[in-house]
Amino acid sequence: MIVSRETSERLRIYSELLQKWSPKINLVSPTSLQDAWERHFDDSLQIALLCPRNAKTWVDMGSGGGFPGAVVAIALADKDLEVTLIESDQRKAAFLRTVSRETECKFTVIAERIENVSPQSADAVSARALANLTDLLGFAERHINLHGTAFFHKGATWKSEVKEAENKWRFTCETHKSTTNADAVILEIGDLARV
Repeated sequence: MIVSRETSERLRIYSELLQKWSPKINLVSPTSLQDAWERHFDDSLQIALLCPRNAKTWVDMGSGGGFPGAVVAIALADKDLEVTLIESDQRKAAFLRTVSRETECKFTVIAERIENVSPQSADAVSARALANLTDLLGFAERHINLHGTAFFHKGATWKSEVKEAENKWRFTCETHKSTTNADAVILEIGDLARV
């Protein structure tokens, strides 16, 4: 994704913070840290491109090192979009607050378990490497509004996860081929309801 000079600078600062903090608090795996731009930043930027035009609020669940939530906030900083990251690990939440401060990109960090956070009624929710789709939809149901859209990065087993989730949930599902992993997709999910 081609980004503005300002966004590029913010992502550079973020990358430096990731390199500094990750060995201490395991934000990303040591092997993926070596290739953080493609594995984490580019992978997260592609989800920012899918942001619904009328979205005003975005919630990233289980944010970890901030992927994709903090990257979405940085990439879409010029839009009227409030981004909230939910991360229960206090050390990771401290890292995320540091990213927000150092990049001068405002986003909210809630350091609680997803299921304990009051419903957010977001226009968009996201998660990456958090849980299987059935469980993700349960988290999404709590934090998404009636007309909202969920975006989930999924790997090679995504088809079986969708099939399994259909036993408990009704939803629309559009797939977007990942630009960083040939076996992966981003699932765009709407009209979520329990079976």
